[in-house]
Amino acid sequence: MIFIKTSFVYYETHIYDKKNSAVSFPTEMINNHSVDILVMFTCVIGGFLGTGKTTLLMKIAGRCRKTGVTVAIVVNEMGEVGIDGATIKGEGYDAVELPDGCICCTLSGTLQNALKNIDRDIHPDVIIIEPTGLALPHKVRELVRTSLIDSDRTVIVGLADTTRFDDLMEKKEEFFKRQLYAADFLLVTKTDITDENNIERISSALRTLYPEKDVIRVSAVTDEGIDETVRRIFDE
Repeated sequence: MIFIKTSFVYYETHIYDKKNSAVSFPTEMINNHSVDILVMFTCVIGGFLGTGKTTLLMKIAGRCRKTGVTVAIVVNEMGEVGIDGATIKGEGYDAVELPDGCICCTLSGTLQNALKNIDRDIHPDVIIIEPTGLALPHKVRELVRTSLIDSDRTVIVGLADTTRFDDLMEKKEEFFKRQLYAADFLLVTKTDITDENNIERISSALRTLYPEKDVIRVSAVTDEGIDETVRRIFDE
């Protein structure tokens, strides 16, 4: 296995000085200082096939270069193994790739073994998991819990693609809703290739379906919402 060892920007969250006293730095100071995080977080990026999970993962990892926080990435795409891993590695990151299959079903043991190995070998501050677009993120979170790794908490980020939302609601409504219902917050993706009315219509539909969840609009092209997404991952 190959593990990513890079750094993550923590955006005004609590970090610790050499005396283990809790302190809070503004964003610009965090960007220029190595920090020690005393807990480990797990983030599951969930969404249907083609919603932009890998692109978002790479954007998040791109915020990982200026502090001493270590990150491990676990990638799994059913039927397309090697594509997402190659994409990530092509951008200068390393990833643990799982074999073909859905990590919340047939390869649950493989995911749990990978998590245990990562925890044992490097114990990173953050593990980002990109499951197949056919996975149910809440089941992935349960696998994280039962893997017995020392994770302080697991955050689920749910993605809804502006270009495919209507099609998924028409053809796979039940499954699509199940993918998103356990998310801690939701992202409306690809906002750069649709109009404002469509973005607001989809955002409003998601708020109606999940009134307890915040909805953030994001674009990997313009970076809209990326910093807010990173902040929310560690604020949940």
